[in-house]
Amino acid sequence: MTSFYDRHIMPRLIGCACGAKPITYQRRKVVPKAAGKVLELGIGGGMNLIHYDAAQVTSVSGVDPSAELRAIAAKAPRADGLKVDIQDGTAEALPFGDASFDCVVCTFTLCSVASPPAALAEARRVLKPGGRFLFCEHGLAPDPKVARWQAFIEPLWKRLAGGCHLTRPVGATITAAGFALTDLNSMYLPSTPRSVGWNEWGEARA
Repeated sequence: MTSFYDRHIMPRLIGCACGAKPITYQRRKVVPKAAGKVLELGIGGGMNLIHYDAAQVTSVSGVDPSAELRAIAAKAPRADGLKVDIQDGTAEALPFGDASFDCVVCTFTLCSVASPPAALAEARRVLKPGGRFLFCEHGLAPDPKVARWQAFIEPLWKRLAGGCHLTRPVGATITAAGFALTDLNSMYLPSTPRSVGWNEWGEARA
């Protein structure tokens, strides 16, 4: 049984935070690049759906372990004609066969999965050879003072934000999982506290 907070309050807080203007702007840099048969890890409340290019995307399959967030995603705005299938599941145990997708989209998800290496291994498994992994994630800041503050507040932050971690490296974790980075960008998000605002985004190949 999940708590009242987990069922009713946390999904709304996550929706508010993940719908902030700086984060929405980052989504627009990544999601429109998706093409073909697409898998979205941690589809959450479906905030990426409006940013897909229906002319390039054959279908979007999304997985998320939260029934409350999946219900929100089912009603989320999306591009006209976009075919969407939302399923219960975790990034660490995807309910799809090997080499099933042309592209995997992962935005603000690796921070909260139980095991980033396992989630990335699954992403590689379901991608076709040479398939694209598009990502946009917040994580461990490069500045020591910010990183120390992230470590200090992370225990409380995880409780309030659905298991979200602040100290997970992004690009290095993706590379360690066997992906070949073809594009990597980073910055502190504007109008965002630095402790939660370090963002890395780009593309990798399976």
